[in-house]
Amino acid sequence: MTPISVVIITYNEERNIGRCLESVQGLADDIVILDSFSTDNTQKICEQYGARFFQHKFDGHIQQKNRAITYAKYPHILSLDADEALSETLYRSILKVKENWDADGYRFNRLTNYCGKWIRHCGWYPDRKLRLWDSRRGEWGGTNPHDRFIMTPDSKIKHLEGDLLHYSYYTITQHQQQANNYSSIGARADYQNGKRSSIAKIWLFPKWKFFRDYIIKGGFLDGYYGYIICKTNAHATMLKYVKIREIQNGKEI
Repeated sequence: MTPISVVIITYNEERNIGRCLESVQGLADDIVILDSFSTDNTQKICEQYGARFFQHKFDGHIQQKNRAITYAKYPHILSLDADEALSETLYRSILKVKENWDADGYRFNRLTNYCGKWIRHCGWYPDRKLRLWDSRRGEWGGTNPHDRFIMTPDSKIKHLEGDLLHYSYYTITQHQQQANNYSSIGARADYQNGKRSSIAKIWLFPKWKFFRDYIIKGGFLDGYYGYIICKTNAHATMLKYVKIREIQNGKEI
């Protein structure tokens, strides 16, 4: 049976981390937590579940997740966020993989809970994530804060049954605050990668974002919260391009 290291990065996750760690009990052969100096009970809860707890100053999602892998005992990694948990079906699927690891990586669907409602549209589902892999076959990349694990081109990847349950936001205000924060991170990263903004982009891109997610991707089927999600995400798009333009003009964001 292939041993698996579960790897998680944290910062003040006392509300979520217990649920996450509970969901991998009996599955994980090693649990690694790389924390960014939490000031709540995150460490205490992690240690109650037998996790090995390390700390390092946060310097970006991609950087921190690649660093976290170096603490793992085993090369085969299940990477989770603190606000995620395995569904029963996904748990059983991963157990089968441990018995017969026959690919380089495995992806599965992520189902998001927003203010108590499971969201199945808005471009949020199935939201396939590659989170189980042989760490020798790739590394975290992408553009902060939207990291993704990038495997070597010849890697064999399979899809597993079951959902990764994502408990995203407990309040609308929390979503709005995160959207503002992420738009700043995204603006700096995009500017460094050569992306530029304009009034036309600030006007057009948010409108397209809302139309795509709410109409084409069926956000209206998720009711009230579907509308709020699509409007907030469209606003975040506007904020990002406004902030890119501010950087272009030599201003701090």
